[in-house]
Amino acid sequence: MSARIALWVDGDACPAPVKDTLFRAADRTGLKLTLVANRLLRVPPSPHIRAVQVAHGFDAADRYIEEAVSAGDLVITADIPLAAAVLARGAHALEPRGEWFSPDTIHERLQMRALMNDLRDSGVMSGGPAAFSAADTRAFAAALDRFLARLRAD
Repeated sequence: MSARIALWVDGDACPAPVKDTLFRAADRTGLKLTLVANRLLRVPPSPHIRAVQVAHGFDAADRYIEEAVSAGDLVITADIPLAAAVLARGAHALEPRGEWFSPDTIHERLQMRALMNDLRDSGVMSGGPAAFSAADTRAFAAALDRFLARLRAD
């Protein structure tokens, strides 16, 4: 498995079950895992896992990841603009619910995000995504496992 590939996590809103899955994967594969957040995150003691606390501020964690990510890396995020930025840098982006962002669909997803924001701002719609579920955790773990298997095959 290529040691050059790194795993990055937009840690401010990443569900705990996804982090636990990533902790196990980093230790199993030896890949570097970095969680980035504007608050202190607890991570297990491991030579492969670290947490980076960035300054408070709008999208500070996103900017850190965007600047640090390299082509081929994997970024875990639900943030569509961050996903677009890392895809543009040749990295991969995976949602905590197990859905991949892709260069083919990211523009459409950015437009849908803008529309949903407009609807929420105008009071037409409220709320956000459904609660994170065990099925979401399983979907994420399966997507991550397929990605890691492809790395091993290369």
